[in-house]
Amino acid sequence: MMNPTRYCTGWPIAALVASVIGAPSHAADLTLDEALRLAEDNAPSLAAQTYKLQAASSAAIPAGELPDPKLILGVQNYPVSGPDRWMLKEDFMTMQMVGVMQEMPNGDKRRARSEVANAAVDRAAADGRIERLKVRQGTAEAWITRYSVERKQALFGELFRENRLLATTVNAQIAGGRAQSADAVTAKQEAAQLAEQEDELVRQQAEARAALRRWIGPAADEPLVGELPAWPIAASEYAGKLERNPELAAYAHITGEAEAKVREAEADKKPDWSWEVDYQRRAREFGDMVSVEFTFDLPLFPGSRQNPTIAARRAELNQLEAEREARTRESAQQLEADLAEYERLNRSVRRSQDSLLPLAKEKVDLTTASYRAGTGDLSAVIAARRELIEARLNHIDIEGQRALTGAKLHFTYGESHQ
Repeated sequence: MMNPTRYCTGWPIAALVASVIGAPSHAADLTLDEALRLAEDNAPSLAAQTYKLQAASSAAIPAGELPDPKLILGVQNYPVSGPDRWMLKEDFMTMQMVGVMQEMPNGDKRRARSEVANAAVDRAAADGRIERLKVRQGTAEAWITRYSVERKQALFGELFRENRLLATTVNAQIAGGRAQSADAVTAKQEAAQLAEQEDELVRQQAEARAALRRWIGPAADEPLVGELPAWPIAASEYAGKLERNPELAAYAHITGEAEAKVREAEADKKPDWSWEVDYQRRAREFGDMVSVEFTFDLPLFPGSRQNPTIAARRAELNQLEAEREARTRESAQQLEADLAEYERLNRSVRRSQDSLLPLAKEKVDLTTASYRAGTGDLSAVIAARRELIEARLNHIDIEGQRALTGAKLHFTYGESHQ
């Protein structure tokens, strides 16, 4: 009878894949936890998010400050005609001037600019959390995919041994006159088909390694060790915590930034002002002067200037709120679909474990016994063996699919709520 542990969830792979991938003895084993740690340390996208947050934090420092003062240098009332033309010190009205001017945006505008900048910092931090989950989920999916491919590769050593035993049985039947000589070709054909499948797995393994290398770098070439992850899937809790998912939670910061931009646009309806102090030097026989000047903006035409900008900012805010609602509904739909798929895969794994694999193995045993007894033909044995091979490979596939769906649920709805 078939050993059922061969097909259970989390089937250890380290011992079986060592001969397939030929890993050197000094290489470090790569567990899923280690892959996740390496991804957080090495993923370029996370480094980019760190710099993005640093940039936003630095930009927020001067956001609410006054503009830099301006130095004013010049000459006033310089004569260009008459007897004193082109002379700086002959006409009593000619003055060499030095001054300072300071613009004074209104307080509401400065507060709004500061709020916009601080909201950008919060948004950058939220984007970093989203990217971290994407990196962790992508790493887990790449690790699981490679793990599943290498489980299949490890299985092929046993399949080739079984094929050689079949060839021995066929040759014995031919020698005993209970089979035709052409039957020997059939066993060789099966071996060639197995080799074709094994070549496809080599290609899939290369793709899986490349996908893992995207997240963790050269460590992706290390041999895998461990079992398929089995994260707890708390289906009853996910719906109530849906909006705490980082992608949805980020809308609060995006909306906060948009609200601050509305207030900034509204502040443009209040006048800014500036002040200026000038020292004006004249010829020695004339006295020097000091001038003080105040300038005020006059927002007299809000209907064609400030109001359209305010309306645009409010429309952008309404757009974000509608997008957030749409994204929330989409996430709720996707959650239900993912949970249903996970339950389907659970049932499929159990069915494969309890029924499909044992029945396929039994069919191979019965057809092989009939062939050896001379009451059956080889085509039935080959067909039964093909069904068993497909059942074994399919079992690995559905376990891998279940682990991938579990990873999606865990990182999207589970880990993000911790």
